[in-house]
Amino acid sequence: MSKQIFLKMMVFIWVCYSCSTVPSNYIRKAQWLAGRWENRTSRGIVYESWKKSGKNELSGRSYSIKGSDTLILETIRISEERGRLFYIPTVKDQNGGSPVRFEAISVSSTRLIFENRFHDFPQVISYQKIGRDSLEAEISGLRNGKDEHRTFPMKRIH
Repeated sequence: MSKQIFLKMMVFIWVCYSCSTVPSNYIRKAQWLAGRWENRTSRGIVYESWKKSGKNELSGRSYSIKGSDTLILETIRISEERGRLFYIPTVKDQNGGSPVRFEAISVSSTRLIFENRFHDFPQVISYQKIGRDSLEAEISGLRNGKDEHRTFPMKRIH
C-alpha cells in the first residue's frame, strides 16, 4: 500500500471516529422541554407533553381533549443524530402521514429553533423558555407568499 493511500485512510478513519464520539449535548440542552404544557385559547385547550425516550431523543405529542376523548394532533420526536438535532413531527392528515424533518439552526438551554425551508408551512418551529413553568412556541414562514407567524404561549402543568 502506498504511503499516500495509507495517509488518506488514516484521515478518513479519524474523521469517522471524531464524528461518532464527540458529544454535542444538543439533546441535553433541549431537556427543559420535558413535561406537560398547556395552551389555553378561546377555542379550547391544546396540550403538549414531552419525555426523554432514549439517550439521544425526546418524544412528544400535541393533543386536545373533547369530553372523554383525546384527539392527537401530532406526534413529535426531537432526535440528536450524528451531532445534529432534528425536530420530526408527524401529522395524521398532512404529508401523507409521513414525518417531516426540521434541522436545528440554534440550540441553547432556553431556545430551540428548527428549520426546513422546503416545507410548505411552517418553515421554522421554535420554542423559547420564558421561565421555569412557561414557554412560547412559534411556527413561522411564508404562506401564499406572505410572512406568517403564530405564537402559542404555554404553561407547565404540574
